[in-house]
Amino acid sequence: MGKSLREDVFRYVRRKYHSEIEVLWASYPNYAVFRHKDNQKWYGLVMDLPRCKLGLEGEEIVDVLNLKLDSPLLVDLLTQEEGIFPGYHISRGNWVSVLLDGTVPLDEIKSLVDKSYETTASAQKKKALRALKEWLIPANPAYFDIVHAFDERQELTWKQGAGIKKGDTVFLYVGAPVSAILYRCRVTETELPGREAGRSRMRIRLTKRYDPARFPFAKLKEHYRIFAVRGPRGVPEELSRDLKRS
Repeated sequence: MGKSLREDVFRYVRRKYHSEIEVLWASYPNYAVFRHKDNQKWYGLVMDLPRCKLGLEGEEIVDVLNLKLDSPLLVDLLTQEEGIFPGYHISRGNWVSVLLDGTVPLDEIKSLVDKSYETTASAQKKKALRALKEWLIPANPAYFDIVHAFDERQELTWKQGAGIKKGDTVFLYVGAPVSAILYRCRVTETELPGREAGRSRMRIRLTKRYDPARFPFAKLKEHYRIFAVRGPRGVPEELSRDLKRS
């Protein structure tokens, strides 16, 4: 058995996630938990146990780290690797047990810790953790003069769609009679008080204008398989690529 990576893992979660290392059971002083501060969910449990408990030969005590992942498929793939096993003592909910004896490299363990942290995070924290995203958002010129909205200002306050966060990119699709994507904007602020109860608003800043003939609805339908823009939706990869090139 190599040197245990237990303390390396503890240093990692303290530094990156500011987590406390908690020993919850007097009868198991070498068991340690780290969890989210907001929802109190565990994202890691370090244990020491005999190798035979993992289906390995021998009674030698080893340190393992239990982590939760987001899919059974990922669990199946990882448990085919040396040093990673179905979650010991937590067999339900996509947990795995990772040997901390050096069999699994520390960098890979850190990556799995990150996945467990994201998997067990609250909805609000998951939104903050996710990568920036691109959105296609409708704008109705019958209710708001969106065609000329950016003529004298660079920022607008707009209805915030579910899942949108600061830093995301929004492409404004202007409805009939324009029926085309006209603007690319960056979300600079979210969760502003809405005009209606329970409805948040966001602030968007103009970063690019498009000629109405470049991305009309007919082209969105024919080339990108977009048949309607009724609410915020993700931008297909091919359209995203072409919007950035234009």
